[in-house]
Amino acid sequence: MTNHIVLFEPQIPANTGNIARTCAATNTPLHLIEPLGFSTDDKQLKRAGLDYWNDVDLTYYKNLADFLEKNPTISLHLVTKFGHDVYSDVDYNDGKDHYFMFGKETTGLPEEFMRDNEELCVRIPMNDEHVRSLNLSNTAALVIYEALRQQSFPNLELTHHYENDKLD
Repeated sequence: MTNHIVLFEPQIPANTGNIARTCAATNTPLHLIEPLGFSTDDKQLKRAGLDYWNDVDLTYYKNLADFLEKNPTISLHLVTKFGHDVYSDVDYNDGKDHYFMFGKETTGLPEEFMRDNEELCVRIPMNDEHVRSLNLSNTAALVIYEALRQQSFPNLELTHHYENDKLD
């Protein structure tokens, strides 16, 4: 059982870098669907991901059709404010690999794609009167950690002792 984060045409390098860092911390493969709104050599991208890029299982796709063609039988979840189901109500501890797809920062996922796959859409509850959307990297972290919580945090350290542990 593996969780995956899929970014559809991400535009802000710092968001992708932060998500890559979360992926490195959680052993989560990261899938990037092009076109990207930045170069992967971008300084902000590297700064946000720090020195964790070597620890990220990263796959690129030419477009959405390429992603879907190469991953035809996956358990896909479209994370969007337009979803009718709350992300934390979905069972992610079912033995399947789960792919969480997030749209680009300015326009989200393609409307026709969401309409064709409405049953796959999930949302994070928020006050829509005050905010149009949550930050992409925060949203990815919320969703991936909910899936991991349900799965009892597989292959992650629940405790760790550091040489200069501040709590010892």
